Amino acid sequence: MKPGMPEAAARPRGTVLAFDFGEKRIGVAVGDGQLRQAHPLTTIDAEASNARFAAIAELIAEWQPDSLVVGQPLALDGTPHAMTARCARFANQLRGRFGLVVEHADERLTSADAAARLRAAGHGARQARRHLDAVAAQLILQGHFDATAEGDHAARWAVVKESSRAGRDAGRERANDETDQMDGRGVSE
Repeated sequence: MKPGMPEAAARPRGTVLAFDFGEKRIGVAVGDGQLRQAHPLTTIDAEASNARFAAIAELIAEWQPDSLVVGQPLALDGTPHAMTARCARFANQLRGRFGLVVEHADERLTSADAAARLRAAGHGARQARRHLDAVAAQLILQGHFDATAEGDHAARWAVVKESSRAGRDAGRERANDETDQMDGRGVSE
């Protein structure tokens, strides 16, 4: 890491902006690193680099994020392809221009998932197209939150699962006792 450059955070804190980078459009989502909730924000519909970064600068000024996340496109087998290098360049430009931590997150199939969700929500093709990139950015950010939360919450989830299992087992015992009583098997004479 170069001197003066921010270091990557293990767990996002505060406001996080995420980007689904494309050659024609950039989907943007916003989320809270502590609540680990992502929401679609907007789509930057500009091909010119100056217009894109001006729009991003406005969003950064408005939302005051602590960090940024850029979707990293990979082939289904996990290998990089042509867009992977473009997204890495975009992430480096964000880091250099705004001095914020920029992390990468797997974006495989997020556009397809976003399209399916929009269709399921009743959006027609034209309306869905306007929101597709922002929803894809939301899925990228939510995936990033989920991935970074796995290590933090693994022990907690183990306790919750064990507690849930114990409660389920106790519930089954109560249900069996009640059934036995209704059948007369649990009634003493």
